[in-house]
Amino acid sequence: MFEIGIIVKPQGIRGELRVLPTTDDPSRFELLIGKEIFLVTKSKQSTVKILSARPHKNIIIVQLEGVTTRNQAEELLQSTLQIPDDMALPLDEGEYFVRDLVGLDVRTENGEPVGKLTRVMQTNAIDVYVISPPDGDDFMIPAIKSVVLNVSLAEKKMTVRLMEGLRELTLGNSREPRSRNSL
Repeated sequence: MFEIGIIVKPQGIRGELRVLPTTDDPSRFELLIGKEIFLVTKSKQSTVKILSARPHKNIIIVQLEGVTTRNQAEELLQSTLQIPDDMALPLDEGEYFVRDLVGLDVRTENGEPVGKLTRVMQTNAIDVYVISPPDGDDFMIPAIKSVVLNVSLAEKKMTVRLMEGLRELTLGNSREPRSRNSL
């Protein structure tokens, strides 16, 4: 399952919801109109149909089937909207889902173990991978071709070229990352 949004607030009195998108492509909500997705609350998971979706600033206004009052909408605060894998947008070559990257064994181009990829921080410019070595502090590497040489999901491994001083430069800077799931 992929999380695509978090319900953050009711919109008006007719049951519409303000959804904070957690997908890289918020326009995907429009593609889901008329389709059933998963609504995950604190106590249960159920399927629900999206009746409408429209962008508004940095959120999406969504109307779900069966949610027709503000009170019903308020009961869904902090619930998530999720889709099954087969509804995910296709990836371009060299793109990966965050969930598939986390946990990869990271090695240098010479085969030296570096650690595990434990987190992906998404910034406006590039993604940053947080690497946790078995015997030291976490450090970060930029997700650029000159650093990330190869990703093999089948082998659960990533090959990297570490720039000199990179570990030392980023030590201690991975304490408060901002990350989200992506599609």
